[in-house]
Amino acid sequence: MTDLFKQIKHDLPASIVVFFVAVPLCLGIALASGAPLFAGLIAGIVGGIVVGAASGSPLGVSGPAAGLAVIVLSSIGTLGGSWEAFLVAVILAGILQIAMGSLGLGGIAYYFPSSVIKGMLTGIGLLIIIKQIPQALGSVQAPGDALIDSGGNSIHQLFRSVAPAALFVTTVSLVLLISWDTWLAPRLKLFRMIPGPLAAVATGILLSRLMAADALPWALDTHQLVAIPLATSVREFLAQFSTPDFSALANRDVYAIAVVLAAIASIETLLCVEATDRLDPEKRITPTNRELKAQGLGNIVSGLIGGLPVTQVIVRSSANITFGGRTKLSAILHGVFILLCVAALPQVLNMIPLATLAAILFVVGYKLAKPALFTQMYRHGWEQFVPFVATVAGILATDLLRGIGIGLLAGVAIVLHHNLRNPFTVAQHVPDTDAYRIKLAEEVSFLNKGRILQQLASIPAHSRVVIDASQSKVVDFDVREILREFRSSAAMRAITVEFHGSILDSSTA
Repeated sequence: MTDLFKQIKHDLPASIVVFFVAVPLCLGIALASGAPLFAGLIAGIVGGIVVGAASGSPLGVSGPAAGLAVIVLSSIGTLGGSWEAFLVAVILAGILQIAMGSLGLGGIAYYFPSSVIKGMLTGIGLLIIIKQIPQALGSVQAPGDALIDSGGNSIHQLFRSVAPAALFVTTVSLVLLISWDTWLAPRLKLFRMIPGPLAAVATGILLSRLMAADALPWALDTHQLVAIPLATSVREFLAQFSTPDFSALANRDVYAIAVVLAAIASIETLLCVEATDRLDPEKRITPTNRELKAQGLGNIVSGLIGGLPVTQVIVRSSANITFGGRTKLSAILHGVFILLCVAALPQVLNMIPLATLAAILFVVGYKLAKPALFTQMYRHGWEQFVPFVATVAGILATDLLRGIGIGLLAGVAIVLHHNLRNPFTVAQHVPDTDAYRIKLAEEVSFLNKGRILQQLASIPAHSRVVIDASQSKVVDFDVREILREFRSSAAMRAITVEFHGSILDSSTA
């Protein structure tokens, strides 16, 4: 315990910065998820205190993640809008993550092509932007109408019902956020010390107060502001935490959602772990299996008390590193600060316009889906670009899980294409001889049978054929059988067959 506080002079200032970064993101991600705003704050508290204490990551910070917002939104809809049923899926996802960590699956993220992962994050970024348009325009007419869906507002209705007050707040917040990142922070140290989202929230509160005092010509409606329940006692505060409806265990959809949550949350966490370890000035290595268990514990606790699912998140982790965090105490303290803020200052949080949170999410979505990324992936070649675009298009046209599946299928198709094209070098005639040489690849599967048969059939009679498998490690049984039959029938065409390589020598004898 003493070691935990050894670097407190560095960890305490970093934790304060991370706290200021986390609060608006917790609220914004809850908004994008179609969940109670309080659920985002709960996830921030759990991600800091519970996951921070259990994790082996010295600098990683956990909490609600933008990458899961779309999954949460669609999952709640799948469960008939029942938030309590969704919490059961969060708990089950946590149990699965602990099992994954126990089984040593901390390297699972390495089995997903980077093109598909980048496509997933890009698709999520675009969806976050699209889903926040109603809040940004103030077109939401009631708290339950926060997002556009397939049966929701048309584009015409959306823009016809624009609220000038919300649009003004969105515009000011966006201009401030963009200016903060591109002009103010790079030039002045003071602005680098203050997170842009915190400045946007402070500005949003100021605008909402000016509107309430009639100092501006517009006014925000109540449902266009954050609505955190106000508690006058400890009992009332504890009553704000939701509990799961375990009767939902009879619903098969809950289990499917839990699997998706566990898979995506684990992948996002492991990718963040890799990025955070690279940024660590001391180059420490996070034990990935322990991290999965810690995230699983966090999701179990978050689900039990009404919070969003948690992952390790790169925005808060990089802020922790940038502002001097040294140990996991900074992550734990940021969770404590969120708890104190929720308990003692809910009135301040309720002054934040939802339009400000929408503007913050626009920037988050843009950073996930930068146009430059499309150019970068295109320059990497069609083998990277096709799965990337397929994943993005699939997510936008269907949903996150199907989109990832479409991207994986595109990636597998490219692998099969290369496998079919490159099982061996085409039969090459050796100059000034009657010999032909076929060199097999390191791995030759049954998918290559057709091309191998064509090449063998094209060899003229009265030739000598050298089939070189000296570099081959795996030659499928079907291929060995074809080669065995070719050698058996070669004498009928006066063809001499010679094999090089122990695999073929032993399997075709």
